[in-house]
Amino acid sequence: MFRRLMLVLPLLVAIGAGSAQAQRCDTRFNFHNRSSTEVIEFYFDRSSRPDFTRDELGAGTLPAGQSLRFTAAHPELYDFRAVLPGGRRVDLYRVDICSITDVTLTDAGLTAK
Repeated sequence: MFRRLMLVLPLLVAIGAGSAQAQRCDTRFNFHNRSSTEVIEFYFDRSSRPDFTRDELGAGTLPAGQSLRFTAAHPELYDFRAVLPGGRRVDLYRVDICSITDVTLTDAGLTAK
């Protein structure tokens, strides 16, 4: 019995640490459009997904100089995509959602801080 407990204990500690990490992770972030054009589509999905799933702007757009607040569903790595008029895509990959508060689009690209 004691031997089993000693084998399981490290696993329980690891699970507890993972749960504590998830509880401390704030997945909210602001998306700022600091570019010279509007954003017609905006996507963010877990990096483990093969494709982007849903335009977070829905039927709307994000004009130049405006910002919106979003919340990611999971404390993981995320990929971001902004689509501009004419279909130009600007991507940013493998961002730790727990370590950022802002995703910013400029004419030079997407950044996360």
